This record gives sequence, C-alpha cells and structure tokens, in this order.
Amino acid sequence: METIYKIALVIMFLIVVFNLGQALYFMMTDKGSSRRTAWALTRRIGLSIVLIAMIMLGIWMGWLQPHGVGR
Repeated sequence: METIYKIALVIMFLIVVFNLGQALYFMMTDKGSSRRTAWALTRRIGLSIVLIAMIMLGIWMGWLQPHGVGR
C-alpha cells in the first residue's frame, strides 16, 4: 500500500507541475484574450491542496515517514 500511495503522490505532483506549465503556455500565447490561464492556475491551486491533504493523510496513517533535514 505504501508504494502505491507514494506513486500516487508523485503522479499528483507531476499533474500540478503540468498545470503550471499549461498556465505559462496559455499566458504566453493568449495575451490576455481568454481565461484559460486563470483556469489552469485555479486547477493547480486545487490540486495542490489535494496533494497536501494526501501527504497529511499518509503521515497520519503511517504510510509516509517524515524526517528531519540535517539530523
């Protein structure tokens, strides 16, 4: 279960990055003539919230082990 959960987290992260790139593309090509940039950024924010909730759930369930940096 832990491996599948970690793969799902990575896929979700890649989708968030894809939406960010999509917003950049729309911003450069549309020149403000459409709302596609705002919609892509809105999706990115929503997916980021879901990603953070998934990380919190994984830590709470014990599937993810947080570690300190520099210990």
